[in-house]
Amino acid sequence: MTTHALFSLPRWWSVVLKEFLQLKRDRITFAMIAVLPIVQLALFGYAINTNPKQLPTAVILGEQSPFSRSFVAAMKNSDYFNIVETLPDETAGRRALAQGQVLFVLNVPADFSRRLLRGEHPSLLLEADATDPTATGSAVAALPGLVQPVVEKDLTGPLAHLNGAPAAFDVQVHSLYNPEAITQYNVVPGLMGVILTMTMVMMTGLAITRERERGTMENLLATPVLPIEVMTGKIVPYVAIGLIQVTIILAAAYFVFHVPFEGSLIAIYLAALLFIAATLTVGITLSSLAQSQLQAMQLTMFYFLPSLLLSGFMFPFAGMPVWARFIGNLLPLTYFNRLIRGILLKGNGWIDLWPSVWPMAVFMVVMMGIALRFYRRTLD
Repeated sequence: MTTHALFSLPRWWSVVLKEFLQLKRDRITFAMIAVLPIVQLALFGYAINTNPKQLPTAVILGEQSPFSRSFVAAMKNSDYFNIVETLPDETAGRRALAQGQVLFVLNVPADFSRRLLRGEHPSLLLEADATDPTATGSAVAALPGLVQPVVEKDLTGPLAHLNGAPAAFDVQVHSLYNPEAITQYNVVPGLMGVILTMTMVMMTGLAITRERERGTMENLLATPVLPIEVMTGKIVPYVAIGLIQVTIILAAAYFVFHVPFEGSLIAIYLAALLFIAATLTVGITLSSLAQSQLQAMQLTMFYFLPSLLLSGFMFPFAGMPVWARFIGNLLPLTYFNRLIRGILLKGNGWIDLWPSVWPMAVFMVVMMGIALRFYRRTLD
């Protein structure tokens, strides 16, 4: 038996040192070792909240009375409702719900106090955006407990005889867009954005690094093709792939999961086309930054994780802390989730869709600019 056939500790240690040296030179991989656990701890420890509170709420005050003011104050004190604005009428309330500006609209009738004092047991109306049952379920469940404190506070003295059973007034909840609280109606449309994000970013993230590792990038650089032509040329084939995926998911949503299609099919495809383009620019940007396919995959996962957790797909967006919502509002998946759910479940038109369309367009332009900035014309 030769000496080389035996295990050599010095040779083994030289291999270990070589691997550490390669890790040190691979700055992206080295950064992922430290950054990824910190990001995951921050997201799962602070940003994720399955019992959301401080949910945006608007009020329509048909009258200004001690009873209406007391109930609005009780909603604030419950910590589930955050009164963000007062709306003039029901039309404005429906528009705010359709555009996702608020999750609840409280409507106080103009004759509420008069009917209450007559002992007619009037009702307040709370309209809830039920597209995501998880987001509104806890808040709606807390509503019955808000009535009695208001009754005990305001119905005293000569009005004490009104404080009995049944309660002097109640709150009627109208769950809009998904009244049966079917989870699939919320999850399946959101899955479209998640699948497109994962596949589009991953495929285009490998586009330029694959050219470098195969040795074909040198031939491409020798041609008079401009960087913008290279970028857009690599993106276009994946647009077609993305639209095929959209068609498959829509067919499954309609025929398998029976998701309602309230809006325009054209609007769905146009929104998907914009989202695909925005997502592909992310992939091409990561491909320009990465030195190898491994780095491109690492950067893809680093982008995908916040998109999955902070876009409102898995957890209620309104229940996240301010810093998490800020990051989520920088991601195109957040706006696409609002678009696709708004079109399918709410039947939103172009005016309602615009607040979520222009941020994706701006994102796409910015990411393409970054990709062009870091596009290398040499192999060094």
